[in-house]
Amino acid sequence: MTEERSGKKKTQVSFTIRDEKETRHHSGVSSIVYDPGLDRVHSAGRDGIIRTWSVAKGQIRFCHTMEHHTDWVNGIILTSHGKNIMSGSNDCTVKLWNAQKGFVMSTLRTHKDYVRALAYSKEKETVASAGFDRSIYLWDVQTLTALTATKNTVTTAALTGSKNSIYSLAMSPDGNTLVSGSTEKVLRVWDTRRYTKTMKLKGHMDNVKALCLNFDGSQCLSGSSDGTIKLWVLGQQQCILTIRCHTQGVWALAAPESFHFVISGGKDCRIMYTDLRISSCISTLLALESHPILSLCLSPDLTMVWVGTTDSTIKAWGLPSGDEDGSEEYSHEPPLIEIEGVPAIKQFAILSNKRHILTKDTKGNVQLYDALMAIKVEDLGQVDFEEEIRTRTSQVFIPSWFTVGLHTAMVTIHLAQDENIDCLGSWVSAKDQNLVCDDSDADQKVNLGRLLLQALFESGRFSTNPGHKFFSIPGHTPVYITGEQGGKTMYRFLVRDAVGEAERSCLSEAIPQWVFGMEFSFILF
Repeated sequence: MTEERSGKKKTQVSFTIRDEKETRHHSGVSSIVYDPGLDRVHSAGRDGIIRTWSVAKGQIRFCHTMEHHTDWVNGIILTSHGKNIMSGSNDCTVKLWNAQKGFVMSTLRTHKDYVRALAYSKEKETVASAGFDRSIYLWDVQTLTALTATKNTVTTAALTGSKNSIYSLAMSPDGNTLVSGSTEKVLRVWDTRRYTKTMKLKGHMDNVKALCLNFDGSQCLSGSSDGTIKLWVLGQQQCILTIRCHTQGVWALAAPESFHFVISGGKDCRIMYTDLRISSCISTLLALESHPILSLCLSPDLTMVWVGTTDSTIKAWGLPSGDEDGSEEYSHEPPLIEIEGVPAIKQFAILSNKRHILTKDTKGNVQLYDALMAIKVEDLGQVDFEEEIRTRTSQVFIPSWFTVGLHTAMVTIHLAQDENIDCLGSWVSAKDQNLVCDDSDADQKVNLGRLLLQALFESGRFSTNPGHKFFSIPGHTPVYITGEQGGKTMYRFLVRDAVGEAERSCLSEAIPQWVFGMEFSFILF
């Protein structure tokens, strides 16, 4: 995935083939937060879904998902004493959620590109968001929670002046100091009261991927793709310590507000504990993960650290008690808690009938999907992927009418009408596609793209001809429409809600022009 977007994307309709209840992550876990009031862990993933788990007394219980993003969720922040969550995503939006019930309250579309980082002031109830558009926006949480259907306008303060894409943010508890890190290789420090830059700290040799501020905002820890961790005193505009305990980039940091230690992780898969109370700053290997580390979250009692990696499984590792002798060979135990994910789909092939798709996940499991019915047909196990393609290939020419995306590690079908793909260009025999009743002698040509669009926008039902039986696609299937400006999501809905009055009102503005030309009842608003 490239940092900067290029070119103009056509409007398209997309949907993801998935289970109704997705209780486990499918891909990397990019952000984890802990709610001490309810003993809950919230985790955000590259599959676009936020999940909530009860972890009271070490017992894992899945609570609910939060689903409305259409791309990677890069960060989440717990606000309002655990009542709300704010999230930032590659779909260019920031969303506010009811954390306890799991529904989205508002969507903020101010950013023009990927939202990569969030930061929070618990004293001011202010959230900062930043990303690839190089802008930082400040959001008042109380204002956002008061929005209604009629009172839905919100203003935001912007901090501008960053020259490169922003990957990390940290805010002091009082909300007055904000630090940003970017591919510019510097830390920019901002005064949020005056909306101005106060200093620029140089020292890193690569992208600044992780930041932490202490309890009064006087000190900052930074982790960089150059493999180092630096401790800065902001008042002196000086780096007072450089920690070199990683062999590759540092992507995540977690530290208590006292800054007496820091946990770090990154590309080398090592979870390191560094004691900052002693001048030698001895770093101890806590654990070696099997995948690069994306996120770290300390438990409130500082006895464990929750770890998210590019894999879909979350682990919690025990921390030293604080009276260790500083040995570099700290004898770590297996993870205290493990929340298992599912393997990510990494490979696919559209079969010759231009309807079925074979996929292969990271564990070597092969699955068969049906794009027209929006379902997984069969788990084939660990079979030879290429041989399975050859076995299922027939000598028939059917024009391509959809494309497949795996950006969320699940199968996403894209429908468009442009120079690359014509969703409405595939006419096939209804009998060959098994779209007529078994006892029917009639055969006719049907348009696969037209049938699928009819199902997506008419609550999941379609038929090949009046009098023939109806076929359906799952009502829980999420559909989203992306616009021409950078491919940003214009609207998202579930198939079962497509016929609702509120959904139809919104869809009338979002449906692509190339869909309006078809004589379906769903365009007659």
